[in-house]
Amino acid sequence: MSDEARKVMITVRKAPHGSIYAQEAIEVMFIVASYGMDLSVVFMDDGVLALKSGQNTQGLGLKGFMASIGALIDFEVSNVYVDAASLAERNLSEEDLVYIGADEQTDAPIRPAVLAPAAIAALMAQQHSIMSF
Repeated sequence: MSDEARKVMITVRKAPHGSIYAQEAIEVMFIVASYGMDLSVVFMDDGVLALKSGQNTQGLGLKGFMASIGALIDFEVSNVYVDAASLAERNLSEEDLVYIGADEQTDAPIRPAVLAPAAIAALMAQQHSIMSF
């Protein structure tokens, strides 16, 4: 058996509100990360809306999960990506995205990396498993 960590990718494709997909994806992210797997997370399609900063779910009676996304850094998950085409289709930019943590040395905010669809496809090809939500 190889000593290489199993590469697992979780894709979040559904809008953050109106279904449990985004919340379930976050819970699975923590489970995978707790087993020390090499986890990559990609937000694409309507899933990019989960990363839009400034969301307030109080009026909807829903539990917000922005703090949960930020906790990924605590689990040493730094491979968080956003599909550039999905952002553009929804008139969002990198500046619209939430911070997922702070750099340990500089304390600079860390946002998900915005990648072109071809780069995301290349990452997908490297994975042992892909789970889509």
